[in-house]
Amino acid sequence: MSNLELAMIAFPAMLGMIFIRIPIAIAMAITGFVGTWIVLGTPNAPLAQLKTLSYDTFASYSLSIVPLFLLMGQLATKSGLSEALFKSAADWLGHRKGGIAMAAIGACAGFGAICGSSLATASTMGQVALPELRRYGYSDGLATGVLAAGGTLGILIPPSVILVIYAILTEQNIIKMFMAALIPGLLAAAGYMLTVWLIVHFKPGSATTAPRKPYAERFKTLLKTWPVLAIFTVVIGGIYVGFFTPTESAAVGTLITGVYAVATGRLSRKDFIGCFLSAGRTTGMIFLIVLGATLFNSFLAFTQAPVQIAEWVVSQGYAPLTVLALMLLFYLVFGCVMDSLSMILLTIPVFFPIIEALDFGMTSEETAIWFGILVLIVVEVGLITPPVGLNLFVINSMAREIPIRKTYIGVIPFVFADLLRVVILVAFPFVSLFLVRIMF
Repeated sequence: MSNLELAMIAFPAMLGMIFIRIPIAIAMAITGFVGTWIVLGTPNAPLAQLKTLSYDTFASYSLSIVPLFLLMGQLATKSGLSEALFKSAADWLGHRKGGIAMAAIGACAGFGAICGSSLATASTMGQVALPELRRYGYSDGLATGVLAAGGTLGILIPPSVILVIYAILTEQNIIKMFMAALIPGLLAAAGYMLTVWLIVHFKPGSATTAPRKPYAERFKTLLKTWPVLAIFTVVIGGIYVGFFTPTESAAVGTLITGVYAVATGRLSRKDFIGCFLSAGRTTGMIFLIVLGATLFNSFLAFTQAPVQIAEWVVSQGYAPLTVLALMLLFYLVFGCVMDSLSMILLTIPVFFPIIEALDFGMTSEETAIWFGILVLIVVEVGLITPPVGLNLFVINSMAREIPIRKTYIGVIPFVFADLLRVVILVAFPFVSLFLVRIMF
């Protein structure tokens, strides 16, 4: 059996372990360990590799940004910023048809600017917005669907933990990746709001209106959102102007968010410890998946499979956009059963060499950044696609009286909005690259 054949067998074997509910990190680690054993002919090599691989992987300074952004999101959740964002957006938009749902999307976008997690955004905003959507008589499908979709903005709008991992895997500049994600993230928020407008236009009974608020009250609630703008300006603005490195900005942003939470009296000592424990647990989960993926990718490197596959694809003469479309379709399909981080860690070592070998009419760096944004979007669609869309379960767990079937139906229009956005970004790469080209 050739090394390429071994690699081709290893991937479905690993997926089989995942489908029988073996944790993804363990399935990747077992496949990588056994595969390396077979390729090198001795168990001593993968055992020796384990002695240094963990340290080499987690000694990466860039990875320290992950727990910092996760902790910042936890502190932001406890500080009451989500309530301020939603209250302000609802005061400005609530009197319009579907305005409360649009306000939820706007609040998700704002919260996503200081929280790098989709699940955290969906969970936090669901607690704040779902009672209001139910109180004003929004249909079950629209109420849960809009919050599940809005939660994905937590990862689309920088800072984004997934983008950090992608940048490390492909050796790209984290600052440029954050820049490239900003416009597509805002486009996502606008697309979701347009989707809400279309839903309430064609199904008037799915939404109602709230009482119109006087401008004095609107500006009063708007002023209460200043901490979000301040944190975003310091964290992302500091990165963009070169005042902070991404890791430094994450540390400063976490400190500011924590100080604000303490100053408002919303963060007790118990909550403070809970934020650290929650961020620690999530970090441990992410790092375990990273370690498992590193073992698996090391096995692939020994087989030379990614290079051989890339050479084979190029030799077939397929149009670059055809190859890209097949990759994105793969992400969409497997996103229904796998989480976004695992998919990126598994596939980028195989797909990225192929993308690098194809000519899209851009520099290699621009191609890598553009591809990263596309991958980010399509894997996040997996969070809201049945049967294993994690955001759907997060929101539905807060509204157990709503059948999951209605949530599935309610999110479908937002999935179509996502797919349309993917088409736009594929057809017009400058949308993703505009800020990068302007700033650099």
